[in-house]
Amino acid sequence: MKHSEDLKVFISSRDSSCEECGESLGHGAWITLVEGKGALCLSCADLDHLIYLPSGNTALTRRSRKHSILSAVVLKWSRARKRYERQGLLVEADALKRAEQECLADSEVRARRREREAVRRVELDRGYVDSFALRVRELFPGCPAGKEMMIAEHACLKYSGRIGRSAAGKSLGEEAVHLAVTAHIRHVKTRYDELLAGGYERWEAREQVEKEVRRILAEWKEPEA
Repeated sequence: MKHSEDLKVFISSRDSSCEECGESLGHGAWITLVEGKGALCLSCADLDHLIYLPSGNTALTRRSRKHSILSAVVLKWSRARKRYERQGLLVEADALKRAEQECLADSEVRARRREREAVRRVELDRGYVDSFALRVRELFPGCPAGKEMMIAEHACLKYSGRIGRSAAGKSLGEEAVHLAVTAHIRHVKTRYDELLAGGYERWEAREQVEKEVRRILAEWKEPEA
Protein backbone atom coordinates (compact mmCIF):
# COMPACT_ATOMS: atom_id res chain seq x y z
CA MET A 1 0.00 0.00 0.00
CA LYS A 2 1.37 3.37 -0.98
CA HIS A 3 1.56 6.06 1.71
CA SER A 4 2.09 9.82 1.82
CA GLU A 5 5.32 9.79 3.84
CA ASP A 6 5.71 13.54 4.19
CA LEU A 7 2.28 14.73 5.37
CA LYS A 8 2.78 16.72 8.56
CA VAL A 9 0.43 18.51 10.95
CA PHE A 10 1.83 21.09 13.35
CA ILE A 11 0.39 22.15 16.69
CA SER A 12 0.90 25.90 16.45
CA SER A 13 2.72 27.67 19.28
CA ARG A 14 1.08 31.01 18.45
CA ASP A 15 -2.23 32.39 17.24
CA SER A 16 -2.94 31.20 13.71
CA SER A 17 -5.40 31.86 10.91
CA CYS A 18 -6.18 29.68 7.91
CA GLU A 19 -4.91 31.27 4.68
CA GLU A 20 -7.63 29.57 2.65
CA CYS A 21 -10.88 30.02 4.62
CA GLY A 22 -9.74 32.94 6.81
CA GLU A 23 -10.92 31.27 10.02
CA SER A 24 -9.11 32.43 13.17
CA LEU A 25 -7.76 29.26 14.77
CA GLY A 26 -6.25 30.69 17.93
CA HIS A 27 -3.31 29.38 19.94
CA GLY A 28 -2.46 25.68 19.75
CA ALA A 29 -4.29 25.14 16.46
CA TRP A 30 -3.61 22.07 14.35
CA ILE A 31 -2.38 23.26 10.96
CA THR A 32 -0.57 22.18 7.84
CA LEU A 33 1.97 24.31 6.01
CA VAL A 34 1.57 24.49 2.24
CA GLU A 35 4.25 26.02 0.04
CA GLY A 36 3.04 29.29 -1.41
CA LYS A 37 -0.10 29.37 0.76
CA GLY A 38 1.05 29.34 4.37
CA ALA A 39 -1.00 27.75 7.15
CA LEU A 40 -4.17 25.77 6.42
CA CYS A 41 -6.64 24.40 8.98
CA LEU A 42 -7.28 20.67 8.91
CA SER A 43 -10.60 21.19 7.16
CA CYS A 44 -9.10 23.13 4.25
CA ALA A 45 -6.21 20.67 4.08
CA ASP A 46 -8.73 17.80 3.82
CA LEU A 47 -7.28 16.05 6.86
CA ASP A 48 -10.08 16.75 9.34
CA HIS A 49 -11.63 13.29 8.93
CA LEU A 50 -8.56 11.61 10.41
CA ILE A 51 -8.41 10.39 14.02
CA TYR A 52 -5.61 11.40 16.39
CA LEU A 53 -3.54 8.55 17.80
CA PRO A 54 -1.07 9.78 20.45
CA SER A 55 2.45 8.36 20.55
CA GLY A 56 3.16 5.72 23.13
CA ASN A 57 2.18 2.34 21.72
CA THR A 58 4.55 1.30 18.98
CA ALA A 59 2.57 -1.72 17.81
CA LEU A 60 -0.73 0.16 17.56
CA THR A 61 0.91 3.08 15.76
CA ARG A 62 2.69 0.80 13.30
CA ARG A 63 -0.44 -1.18 12.48
CA SER A 64 -2.63 1.93 12.18
CA ARG A 65 -0.08 3.48 9.84
CA LYS A 66 0.04 0.31 7.76
CA HIS A 67 -3.74 0.12 7.32
CA SER A 68 -4.39 3.84 6.74
CA ILE A 69 -4.32 5.00 3.13
CA LEU A 70 -3.92 8.60 4.29
CA SER A 71 -2.05 9.59 7.45
CA ALA A 72 -0.10 12.52 8.88
CA VAL A 73 2.52 12.93 11.59
CA VAL A 74 1.58 15.42 14.34
CA LEU A 75 4.48 17.63 15.49
CA LYS A 76 4.88 20.24 18.22
CA TRP A 77 7.73 22.69 18.80
CA SER A 78 9.79 22.03 21.94
CA ARG A 79 11.21 25.22 23.38
CA ALA A 80 13.56 23.25 25.61
CA ARG A 81 15.03 21.15 22.79
CA LYS A 82 14.61 23.76 20.03
CA ARG A 83 13.08 21.29 17.62
CA TYR A 84 9.77 19.80 16.50
CA GLU A 85 8.90 16.62 18.34
CA ARG A 86 6.46 13.92 17.28
CA GLN A 87 3.23 13.86 19.30
CA GLY A 88 1.37 11.17 17.44
CA LEU A 89 -0.30 10.27 14.18
CA LEU A 90 -3.50 11.16 12.36
CA VAL A 91 -4.99 8.05 10.75
CA GLU A 92 -8.26 6.89 9.24
CA ALA A 93 -10.86 5.66 11.74
CA ASP A 94 -11.25 2.26 10.06
CA ALA A 95 -7.48 1.78 10.09
CA LEU A 96 -7.33 2.50 13.82
CA LYS A 97 -10.19 0.09 14.54
CA ARG A 98 -8.51 -2.63 12.50
CA ALA A 99 -5.20 -2.05 14.30
CA GLU A 100 -6.97 -2.20 17.67
CA GLN A 101 -8.58 -5.50 16.71
CA GLU A 102 -5.14 -6.88 15.96
CA CYS A 103 -3.90 -5.67 19.34
CA LEU A 104 -6.86 -6.73 21.47
CA ALA A 105 -4.73 -9.11 23.51
CA ASP A 106 -2.79 -6.09 24.73
CA SER A 107 -4.48 -4.72 27.87
CA GLU A 108 -2.82 -1.34 27.34
CA VAL A 109 -4.58 -0.96 24.00
CA ARG A 110 -7.93 -1.67 25.62
CA ALA A 111 -7.19 1.01 28.20
CA ARG A 112 -6.24 3.46 25.47
CA ARG A 113 -9.52 2.74 23.66
CA ARG A 114 -11.47 3.56 26.83
CA GLU A 115 -9.47 6.76 27.29
CA ARG A 116 -10.04 7.79 23.67
CA GLU A 117 -13.78 7.16 23.90
CA ALA A 118 -13.92 9.17 27.14
CA VAL A 119 -12.19 12.09 25.44
CA ARG A 120 -14.55 11.80 22.49
CA ARG A 121 -17.60 11.96 24.77
CA VAL A 122 -16.23 15.12 26.38
CA GLU A 123 -15.49 16.68 22.98
CA LEU A 124 -18.98 16.06 21.66
CA ASP A 125 -21.77 18.39 22.71
CA ARG A 126 -24.62 15.92 22.29
CA GLY A 127 -27.39 18.47 21.95
CA TYR A 128 -25.48 20.35 19.28
CA VAL A 129 -24.59 17.14 17.44
CA ASP A 130 -28.23 16.03 17.44
CA SER A 131 -29.30 19.39 16.02
CA PHE A 132 -26.62 19.21 13.33
CA ALA A 133 -27.72 15.67 12.42
CA LEU A 134 -31.35 16.78 12.13
CA ARG A 135 -30.25 19.59 9.83
CA VAL A 136 -28.35 17.09 7.66
CA ARG A 137 -31.47 14.93 7.43
CA GLU A 138 -33.59 17.99 6.59
CA LEU A 139 -31.32 19.12 3.75
CA PHE A 140 -30.43 15.61 2.53
CA PRO A 141 -33.52 13.43 3.10
CA GLY A 142 -32.08 10.69 0.91
CA CYS A 143 -28.98 10.31 3.09
CA PRO A 144 -28.66 6.64 4.19
CA ALA A 145 -30.00 5.98 7.69
CA GLY A 146 -27.43 6.66 10.38
CA LYS A 147 -25.09 8.60 8.13
CA GLU A 148 -26.43 11.94 9.37
CA MET A 149 -25.23 11.19 12.91
CA MET A 150 -21.84 10.03 11.67
CA ILE A 151 -21.45 13.25 9.67
CA ALA A 152 -22.61 15.41 12.58
CA GLU A 153 -20.30 13.81 15.14
CA HIS A 154 -17.35 14.22 12.82
CA ALA A 155 -18.15 17.82 11.90
CA CYS A 156 -18.74 18.92 15.50
CA LEU A 157 -15.62 17.57 17.19
CA LYS A 158 -13.63 20.28 18.93
CA TYR A 159 -10.59 19.79 16.70
CA SER A 160 -9.63 23.13 15.22
CA GLY A 161 -10.76 23.38 11.62
CA ARG A 162 -13.83 21.15 11.74
CA ILE A 163 -16.69 22.83 9.87
CA GLY A 164 -19.20 22.21 12.64
CA ARG A 165 -17.14 24.28 15.06
CA SER A 166 -17.17 27.38 12.84
CA ALA A 167 -19.64 30.22 13.36
CA ALA A 168 -21.59 29.07 10.29
CA GLY A 169 -21.65 25.51 11.58
CA LYS A 170 -22.88 26.49 15.02
CA SER A 171 -25.76 28.40 13.44
CA LEU A 172 -26.59 25.25 11.40
CA GLY A 173 -26.24 27.24 8.18
CA GLU A 174 -27.05 25.42 4.95
CA GLU A 175 -23.60 26.03 3.46
CA ALA A 176 -21.80 24.61 6.53
CA VAL A 177 -23.97 21.48 6.55
CA HIS A 178 -23.49 21.09 2.79
CA LEU A 179 -19.71 21.29 3.23
CA ALA A 180 -19.77 18.68 5.98
CA VAL A 181 -21.84 16.28 3.87
CA THR A 182 -19.65 16.90 0.81
CA ALA A 183 -16.50 16.20 2.81
CA HIS A 184 -17.96 12.94 4.12
CA ILE A 185 -18.88 11.77 0.62
CA ARG A 186 -15.50 12.77 -0.77
CA HIS A 187 -13.54 10.86 1.87
CA VAL A 188 -15.82 7.85 2.37
CA LYS A 189 -17.49 7.28 -1.01
CA THR A 190 -14.69 8.08 -3.50
CA ARG A 191 -10.98 7.38 -4.16
CA TYR A 192 -10.07 10.85 -2.91
CA ASP A 193 -7.88 9.77 0.03
CA GLU A 194 -6.13 7.21 -2.14
CA LEU A 195 -5.35 9.90 -4.71
CA LEU A 196 -3.95 12.24 -2.03
CA ALA A 197 -1.81 9.43 -0.64
CA GLY A 198 -0.59 8.74 -4.16
CA GLY A 199 0.81 12.26 -4.52
CA TYR A 200 -2.04 14.17 -6.15
CA GLU A 201 -2.49 17.83 -5.20
CA ARG A 202 -5.81 18.53 -3.46
CA TRP A 203 -7.27 20.35 -6.45
CA GLU A 204 -6.24 17.52 -8.80
CA ALA A 205 -7.76 14.88 -6.55
CA ARG A 206 -10.96 16.89 -6.17
CA GLU A 207 -11.30 17.20 -9.93
CA GLN A 208 -10.95 13.43 -10.28
CA VAL A 209 -13.82 12.70 -7.87
CA GLU A 210 -16.03 15.77 -8.44
CA LYS A 211 -18.45 14.01 -10.80
CA GLU A 212 -19.02 11.17 -8.33
CA VAL A 213 -19.43 13.58 -5.40
CA ARG A 214 -22.05 15.60 -7.29
CA ARG A 215 -23.93 12.45 -8.26
CA ILE A 216 -24.17 11.23 -4.67
CA LEU A 217 -25.11 14.70 -3.38
CA ALA A 218 -27.96 14.81 -5.90
CA GLU A 219 -29.16 11.35 -4.79
CA TRP A 220 -29.09 12.31 -1.12
CA LYS A 221 -31.08 15.49 -1.75
CA GLU A 222 -33.96 13.41 -3.08
CA PRO A 223 -36.40 11.98 -0.47
CA GLU A 224 -36.16 8.24 -0.01
CA ALA A 225 -38.82 6.32 -1.90
